[in-house]
Amino acid sequence: MDAVIDPNNPVIRLCLEGTQAEFDGRLDDAGSLYRQAWETAQDDYEACVAAHYVARFQDQPEEALRWNQVALDKANAVTGDRVQAFYPSLYLSLGSSYEKLDRMDEAQRYYDMAAALGVQHRMP
Repeated sequence: MDAVIDPNNPVIRLCLEGTQAEFDGRLDDAGSLYRQAWETAQDDYEACVAAHYVARFQDQPEEALRWNQVALDKANAVTGDRVQAFYPSLYLSLGSSYEKLDRMDEAQRYYDMAAALGVQHRMP
């Protein structure tokens, strides 16, 4: 199985740099790096990873949901199992997006999917 995080992959590298920018408080730089990752993506796997990070920098919850759904759709299009370890995070992000939109049934559905993969989340 290929590693989920391959630091030699240009999209992964941009996302890692974006995450570091976030930790450093350079949020504009982080958002820019995530958008670059999306624009650089060459396949469904890379697009899944990039969209997952782009979703985090959306001002509107509807846009975050849209990007989280794009990430899941791209993950579902990946052949093989290299994206499998990424599913819990994708499900949690979708659950959070639905929760922010007060769509609790859908939020719980995705939280349950994450839980089935071993990642628990409790809604308030």
